[in-house]
Amino acid sequence: MINIKTQNEVETMRKAGHMLAVALSKSLQGAKEGVTEAELDQIAEKSIREQGGEPGFMKVPGYKHSICTATNEVIVHGIPGKYVLKRGDVICIDCGVYLNGLHTDMADTVVVGGLEAAPAEVKNFLETGEKAMWAGIKQAVAGKRVGHISQAIQEIVEGNGYSVVRTLVGHGVGKKLHEEPEVPGFLLGKIERTPLLKQGMTIAVEVIYAMGEPDVVYANSDGWTIKTADDSLSAVFERTILIRENDPLVLTA
Repeated sequence: MINIKTQNEVETMRKAGHMLAVALSKSLQGAKEGVTEAELDQIAEKSIREQGGEPGFMKVPGYKHSICTATNEVIVHGIPGKYVLKRGDVICIDCGVYLNGLHTDMADTVVVGGLEAAPAEVKNFLETGEKAMWAGIKQAVAGKRVGHISQAIQEIVEGNGYSVVRTLVGHGVGKKLHEEPEVPGFLLGKIERTPLLKQGMTIAVEVIYAMGEPDVVYANSDGWTIKTADDSLSAVFERTILIRENDPLVLTA
C-alpha cells in the first residue's frame, strides 16, 4: 500500500528533513583523516537529538546506530566502528531522522580530504552519481511513473561506464523507513508497468552504484555490511522528496 501524506504529515517530514540535512552535513564535515566512523555516528546522533528529533535508524530492530557508514568498497549498511579514516577514502554516510511518527532518509558520499585528495576518475565517479540523483528527482512529478526516475538514473550512471546495483533500491518513506513503492535506479520492463506517481507521495530517490560490476555480497558476519563483490569503489546519493503536480519538493534540504 502506498501512503499519501496529509499536509500536516508533509510539514512534519519537512522539519525532520531539515534536522537530517543539518546532522548529515555535520557528520560529513567531520569525516577527516584520523577520525573513526564511530565518532561520525556520535556527531550525527548528538545533532539529531539537540534539534529535537530521534535517530531513525535506531528504530530498525537490532540496529544501534544513527548512521550507516560505507567506506570504499562497502556500499550500504556498514556499521560505524573503529575504522580510522585515511586521506583519499571514499565514504558514504546514510542517516535518518524520526519525528512525531514519521521518517526521513538521506545519504551523501565524500572524499576524505576533499576531491583534490582523489584521482580524476574518482571525482568523475562521484559527480556522476550526484548528477544521476538530481536527474531522477527531476522526473518525480505527479502523472509520471517510477520508471521515469529509474530510467533517468540508469542512463547517466551506465552512460558513464559505471554499474547500477540491482539488489538495492530506493523506496517510499514516511510512516515506515521503507514503504512502497520500490524505486530502483534501473528500469526493468516497461515504464507503463511501474507505479504511478501521485501528489502527496513521499519517496527516497537513491542512486546506489559501483565503479565495477553491480554484484554485491555481505562483507563479513555482522549481518549488515554489504560491499561490492569485486571490491570496486561504490557510492550512494539519496534524498527524501515529496511528489507534487509540477515539481518535486526535496524534504531533506
